Amino acid sequence: MAPRNPERARAERRQAWGNRSLLLPAIIFSVVLTQIPFLVTIAYSTIKWNLLYPQDRKFTGTDNYVSVFSSGDLWPAIRATVLITGLSVGGALIFGLLFAVLLNRAFRGRAVARTLMITPFLLMPAAAALIWKYSMFDTNIGMINWALRSLGFHEIAWSTDHPLATVVIVLVWQFTPFMMLILLAGLQGQSLDSLEAARIDGANSLQIFRYLTIPHLRVYLEISGLLGTIIILQVFDPVAILTKGTGGTKTLAYLLYERAFIGLNVGEAAAYGVVIVVLTIVVASVTLRTLFGVFMSGGQR
Repeated sequence: MAPRNPERARAERRQAWGNRSLLLPAIIFSVVLTQIPFLVTIAYSTIKWNLLYPQDRKFTGTDNYVSVFSSGDLWPAIRATVLITGLSVGGALIFGLLFAVLLNRAFRGRAVARTLMITPFLLMPAAAALIWKYSMFDTNIGMINWALRSLGFHEIAWSTDHPLATVVIVLVWQFTPFMMLILLAGLQGQSLDSLEAARIDGANSLQIFRYLTIPHLRVYLEISGLLGTIIILQVFDPVAILTKGTGGTKTLAYLLYERAFIGLNVGEAAAYGVVIVVLTIVVASVTLRTLFGVFMSGGQR
C-alpha cells in the first residue's frame, strides 16, 4: 500500500475544518440559546426558592427532585399527556385521511375548499382555543349547545363535565389540516395506472382503497403521525384556556407552568423542568430515529 501524501492529508484536514467552521456560528448560537439556560435551570433545581419568600433561599441538593417524584403529580401528568396526544393524533389522522380522499377528487371549487380546510392549522393555538371556548362550547352562547337546545336536549358544560374531550376536540380540529396536507400529497403521488388496472380487473372502490391506497399511504401515515406526536406533546394553550388542567387534563407543560407561575416555587419548577426535558429528549430521540428510518426506507416499501 502506497504511503499517504502528507501534504494532501493536511489539505484535506484544512478543508474539513473549513467546512466545520461554516457551522460554528449556528452551533454557538444554539449553545447560548439552549444549553446555558438549561444549565441555569439545573442550578435553580438544587435551590429552595419560593418567590413568596424571596429572602429564604438555600441550597437543598436533590430535595426538589425527591419532591417531584414523591408528590404524586408527575405520573398523572405523564398519563394525561400521553392520553391527550394519542387521542388527538389518532383523531386527526382519521379525519385528515377522510378529507384528503375527498379533496383528491376533481370538483368545482376544489382550490377554495383546500384553502378553507387549511385555515384551522394557521390559527394561533390560543386564538383557536378561545374561539372554541366561547363560540362553540359556551353553555349560553355556544353553537353546540344552541344546536342541542334546538333539538330538545339539555346543554352540556363541556369544560367541566367533559374536559378531556374538550381539549381533544380542539386539537383534532386544529391538526386535521396538517395530517390532511401530508396524506393528500401521498394520494396525489399514487400511480393512476395501477388504480385503472385494478378497476379493469373488477375491483370496487373499497377494495382499491383497502389493498392499494392504504399500503401506498403507509409511509405518509407514519410521517404525519410522528410529526403530529412531536408537536402535540408540547401543547399548552388549549389546556390552559379551556380546562386549566382539571379533569385529568393537566399535561406536563401545564404542570410546569402551574409550579412556576401559580405556585411561584422556582426551585421545584426548575426540577420539574429538568425532568420534563429529559423525558422529552428520550421521546423525541426515539420518534426522530423512527422518522428518519421511515424517510430512509420509504422508497423501498
